[in-house]
Amino acid sequence: MAGFVTRFAPSPTGPLHLGHAYSAILAHDMAREAGGRFLVRMEDTDLLRCKPEWKSAIIEDLQWLGLNWDGPVLNQSSHIQSYATRLETLICAGLLYPCSCTRGDIRAALAAPQEGVAHQIYPGTCRRRPMSDRRPGDALRLDLTKALAQLDPSGLEYSETGPRHTGRHCINPEEAQRTIGDIVLHRKDEEIVAYFLASAFDDADQAISHVIRGEDLFAFTPIQVILQHLLSLPTPVYHHHRLIRDDQGKRLAKRDDARAIAKYRSEGASAQDIRRMVGLERV
Repeated sequence: MAGFVTRFAPSPTGPLHLGHAYSAILAHDMAREAGGRFLVRMEDTDLLRCKPEWKSAIIEDLQWLGLNWDGPVLNQSSHIQSYATRLETLICAGLLYPCSCTRGDIRAALAAPQEGVAHQIYPGTCRRRPMSDRRPGDALRLDLTKALAQLDPSGLEYSETGPRHTGRHCINPEEAQRTIGDIVLHRKDEEIVAYFLASAFDDADQAISHVIRGEDLFAFTPIQVILQHLLSLPTPVYHHHRLIRDDQGKRLAKRDDARAIAKYRSEGASAQDIRRMVGLERV
């Protein structure tokens, strides 16, 4: 497929495990089978939790798995200021407002979503505050009601090719307001940019045509599509794949070191063994 470009974009906050390996191998293989490009990006905007040693370990594991990528690895931490600067588009449109709610709540809102953790809908405590009232330590929230009012509902759609959600998906504005709410996009004092915002910018900058990731992020896709429309960014095709789970059926987490790729390597496993474990064995 001409123009097929995808990426593997881990957060370097822990070791690569079987679930990460499945996602990386799948994205790599889909790109190569389509004659396209496969990129690696470090989503390391959380400077407190992301560590250089984890970046190095992830790269080493990917290379050991036999994956190769096109071009240098992109580190989001090198672009945090540019993400914040590009938010001026939304500020000028009157779509952002300052929020002084607790740091813990805001940091949780900026992180990538986790399966089984309910998304907290913001009650609108600071919604009426103008940008001129922004104080040090305030975060910036998107006024979703105003944002949706500026968009054509008929154009809020995206294509999905994953096994559980294949087809064309239309975003319902009323449902989006009920299930997404006014999300945090940036916190200046800690220079943290929301996962989904930085990802949307980088997908556009890197000409990503297909986003391949776990189905735990499927419900999060509408807000990225809304942001893409607000910022005049292209919307890629999404492919949300199955999750690799433990014996109790729970999604693997970075704290699950028992399934870390480095551990399998130290025990003598081969890259082909990992492919077999995740159901991507080559014949």
